[in-house]
This record gives sequence, structure tokens and C-alpha cells, in this order.
Amino acid sequence: MLDGLSSLHTFSLASIEVGQHWYWHIGNFKVHGQVLFVSWIVFALLIIASLAATSNIKRIPTGIQNFMEYVLEFLRDLARNQLGEKDYRPWLPFIGTLFLFIFVSNWLGALFPWKIIELPEGELAAPTNDINTTVALALLTSLAYFYAGLSKKGLGYFAHYIEPIPVLLPIKILEDFTKPLSLSFRLFGNILADELVVGVLVLLVPLIVPLPLMALGLFTSAIQALVFATLAGAYIHEAIESEHEEEHG
Repeated sequence: MLDGLSSLHTFSLASIEVGQHWYWHIGNFKVHGQVLFVSWIVFALLIIASLAATSNIKRIPTGIQNFMEYVLEFLRDLARNQLGEKDYRPWLPFIGTLFLFIFVSNWLGALFPWKIIELPEGELAAPTNDINTTVALALLTSLAYFYAGLSKKGLGYFAHYIEPIPVLLPIKILEDFTKPLSLSFRLFGNILADELVVGVLVLLVPLIVPLPLMALGLFTSAIQALVFATLAGAYIHEAIESEHEEEHG
């Protein structure tokens, strides 16, 4: 009887776990420590690069300043192409941060031999190799385009759910669920598959054989960061584009 009563007070969000994880206990929460650890390394690298590029700004940029200005110009073009000249500036920090975090995470996972660092449980890998990270990024993107639409049109934003005909309401609602799902699983699946393939080949054959696949993995990792940031910009633009049509109409 007591066992039955105690089970009523137990609530599990998931009964299935894939692989082993290095857990950190923060209050009543249990989080994947290896994901947070590598994520902090990514944050540190981005902050160090930003400080190094802005510590001694020159009129004619050289070295790290020149490289970071090139990166900023690339991100500016990316946001401008998706959102247009009038609307890209407020969203440049968000889209740029998404791209940089995913890009550095992917490359850090592909270039650094994390398996040489032993943990009590689990192993270190790219943060984007964990479904929790990619889902969090996808949900942030969903919140961003909802905020974009509501800030532009107010409650009138929800009118697009019944346009051009009300019968499309279920389909439009379904789209809001499929967008974060496709974003998260596309990024997670590609990064996980790349790391698994390279890891297996390194164990089975000499190092020189997997090198072409590792180079392909670096290219794929960069493309995944670009695709995620591009789609984020496209979704935000979709949330505000009808306002543009009204202005030009």
C-alpha cells in the first residue's frame, strides 16, 4: 500500500534514456553536465575572440579584428537577405548568435578529440550532439518569430491562421509544431551521424582514411549552422511579411 502511494508522487518526464550521461544536480533538477561544460567552452571562445578583436581597434583592420569584421559582414548579409533592409538590424544579434554558437559547437565537436577526456560517466561531445540543445535552440527560434509577429501586428498576428480561408486553421497550427521539430532534429541528426561515422572509422581503419570524411564533416557542420540561422531568419520574416505587403499595397 505504501509503495503504491509513493508511486503516485513520482513523476518522470521520460522513461527512456539513450547512452550514458554525466549528470549535474542543480537543486531539484538533473542536467547533462557534459553538454553544459562544452557549451561554456564555446561561450568562452566566442567571448575571447570578441574581446581580442575589439581590444585595440584600428582604422585599417588586421589580424583578428579583420577576421571578426569579415564574420560580422557575413552575418549582416545573412540577416539582410532574409529580413530585408528595413527589418534586419534588430534581429542581427539573435540570428548571428545562433549561427556562431552552432558553428563553433559543431567544429569544436569535429576537431577536438573529446574522447581523451575521461568522465565518471558518458563522454564529451559537441553541444549540438545532444537533442536537448537543439530543441532549446529551436524553441528559442519559435519564441522569436512569435514575438516578431506580435510586436509588429499585435493580436492581429493571429489572423494569419485563418487566411485565406478558416479551414486552414488546423494546418497553420500544425506548422507551428513542425517548425521547431524539423529544426531540432535536422541539426541533431546530422551532427550525431557525422560524429558516429568518423568515430567508427577512426577505430576500424588508420587515421589517414577517415580524413576526407572528417573534412566533409567540417563542411557539413558549417552548412548546418547556415541552414539553421537562415531558416530562423526566414521564419521571422514570414511572421512580419504581411505587414510589408500592407505598406506596399
